[in-house]
Amino acid sequence: MPRTGRPPVTSRAEIMGAARRIVDRDGWERLTIRGLAAELGVGATTLYHHVQDKQDLLVQLLGHYADQIPQPELPADPRGRIVVAAEAMHAALTGWPEVVEILTADDLIGLAALGWVDAIVGGAIGCGCTPEQAVELYRNIWYFTVGEVLVRARAGRRAASGRPRYRDTVYATLDEQRFPHLAPIGDRWAELAARDTYAQGLRALVDGRLAALGHRTSQV
Repeated sequence: MPRTGRPPVTSRAEIMGAARRIVDRDGWERLTIRGLAAELGVGATTLYHHVQDKQDLLVQLLGHYADQIPQPELPADPRGRIVVAAEAMHAALTGWPEVVEILTADDLIGLAALGWVDAIVGGAIGCGCTPEQAVELYRNIWYFTVGEVLVRARAGRRAASGRPRYRDTVYATLDEQRFPHLAPIGDRWAELAARDTYAQGLRALVDGRLAALGHRTSQV
């Protein structure tokens, strides 16, 4: 709740926009109340009408971003709900990869984003999983999704910089006697690795984990 006293002159939308600029420019570790106030050109006390501390600021920033993302219509099939919710989560993280650094560093999450988690856990339970197994499946999906988003984001930043990648040089000059399977495709590795296979990988992961746990799946 806002503190008593003189009403704030800076809106929440302005605060969230400035906070995101700092995160995009300097990284989330550099986001501080004092630095945010300087970005906005106001006194730090003004911000305390809106946020309590840095953790509260990060939680609000995550929620503000999640609130702007359209929520998909979830299918009735439980396995389909898992897939659709995971794909929506992946799209949200891909849209702002910097948010992954915040989520994985402090284990923070906005309430709006919990809808995806709830849909995945609920879909797993609908497929016959116990609550414990449902959480395990969600964590498998989370690690897979976060890894894919981070690798692609960092690769994209490297490509945008125009710097040659050491990996490409190594793969293009592999010794076929030592690496008989990699050497023939070494010069195509960058092209093959850049393909977007998240959707196929997600479905394979979900079906494989459900099958391993002895539960049913359907191809939706």
